[in-house]
Amino acid sequence: MQLIYLDMCCFNRPFDDQSQLLIRLQTEAKLYVQDAIRQGTFALAWSAIMDLENAANPDIERREAIAEWKTLAVVDVDTNPAVETVAQQLTGSGIKPMDALHVASAVMANATWLLTTDKALLRKMQNDPRLHVIDPIEFIRTLRENNHED
Repeated sequence: MQLIYLDMCCFNRPFDDQSQLLIRLQTEAKLYVQDAIRQGTFALAWSAIMDLENAANPDIERREAIAEWKTLAVVDVDTNPAVETVAQQLTGSGIKPMDALHVASAVMANATWLLTTDKALLRKMQNDPRLHVIDPIEFIRTLRENNHED
């Protein structure tokens, strides 16, 4: 079973303005992935950085809805020296510190995929050999191509 890490941008996407087509499509793709996690098709990775970032969300409804996903995670990565080392390497290549901590946590969890809607992170991580960092829409497209679905 493939392990998936969704960053906070991804978890928050359904709460964004759905009047924009790209946001609506990303939301639908993300909800599809969450349904597959619930069904056991994929496994979810979580991290201390998810807890930290989510706790800072002033919207109680969003914060609680996102926090519930932690109970479904099969891996929960604590912040530790290994995570911090990987994050420092990533920030050295221009990735924002919080994003670097998410990527480092996903790497330490041995996740196959990190789903994000952050365009800058997607650009900077597109050739990283440790982890597939991908937009939820592209993730669905990749799944369909690999399963030869039409």
